[in-house]
Amino acid sequence: MKSLYNKRDTKNLDDLGLRVYTSRLLGGDSSLVLHGGGNTSVKIDDILYVKGSGWDLATIEREGFSPVKTIKLIELLDYERLSDSEMVKLQREALIDKNAPNPSVEAILHALIPYKFVDHTHADAIVTISNSNQGEEIISELYRDYLIVPYVMPGFLLAKMVYSMSETIDWETIKGIILHNHGIFTFANSARASYENMIKAVTIAENYIKKSKKRRTHNLEEIKRLISEAKGYEVVMRVNESKLAREFASKESEDLYGRGVLTPEHIIRTKRVPILFKDNYQEELQKYIDDYIDYFNRYSSGSEIMLNPAPNWAVLRDFGTVSFGRDEREAKIIEDINNHTMRAMIDAKRFGGYRSISEEESFFMEYWELEQNKLKK
Repeated sequence: MKSLYNKRDTKNLDDLGLRVYTSRLLGGDSSLVLHGGGNTSVKIDDILYVKGSGWDLATIEREGFSPVKTIKLIELLDYERLSDSEMVKLQREALIDKNAPNPSVEAILHALIPYKFVDHTHADAIVTISNSNQGEEIISELYRDYLIVPYVMPGFLLAKMVYSMSETIDWETIKGIILHNHGIFTFANSARASYENMIKAVTIAENYIKKSKKRRTHNLEEIKRLISEAKGYEVVMRVNESKLAREFASKESEDLYGRGVLTPEHIIRTKRVPILFKDNYQEELQKYIDDYIDYFNRYSSGSEIMLNPAPNWAVLRDFGTVSFGRDEREAKIIEDINNHTMRAMIDAKRFGGYRSISEEESFFMEYWELEQNKLKK
């Protein structure tokens, strides 16, 4: 993310004019705020000019900032509880212009932060990481010099939490505030610095996401060992890191993995579905085997002998696919089938989604005597 601040555009602007200018820079980037989201402020003398309710940062004007007595907002932190309606009423009472719009729900927090300019966005990159299963750990690692706040309802409750947490910190030692599952605050005593602090902070998250996509690896030797043990012989693996395989291995395609084969004849080669390996290979393999045994028991008439329940191919999250065979030739056949299947599954989304034969029909095909004879040859 690049700074769009241009000194030539800010000549002769007063503090409120600078606040309008950088607010529009933030609001013009949809990866930071959408449809009226986010809020900004500037403190001029004893007055906090904070984004008014109903205004959009992308198009905000000077009159879009509500002028509120800063001290009156800070005094609201003495309340133990404050309903939304009470907060709105008290904030309006603190306005110096009764014709101004209602101050942002985050006005109290803006007042609390001891810097002239304060910016708040819901940056996609930061919320993406925060909302992940490892979000707390990653955010703590990436933003060591930020105040990190667990999720709480915006408004009075958030301001109270930050107020409580800030009693033990030196504001000069932190670069901003990360709000889990919500967004980020940055601040400074100049409009440019506050804005560019936001750009720098979001860039950290964007770079982490890009780097994570590039560096995702899997322990192929461990996968080969586990599959070989489950199969009862040392498998040959064909690793597929093609663009198609990587697309199929992304989280966005996960809903396709259990949809079945492209054509019934493929099932004797590939089984009905692949295994998805993400992190814990041992647990994921055991679950796949257990699910296969359940599948067999659901449809077996009692005369069939269950085939080896281990998978014949795998999807490796954010990496690609792997096909398993007794030899190179068998692994290559499975890979060829997988390539056609993956392409068909992805393309079928344009026609409403992918659907194969039913699970029961798949079983009868997999255990059809005539098909089994093909493998014996």
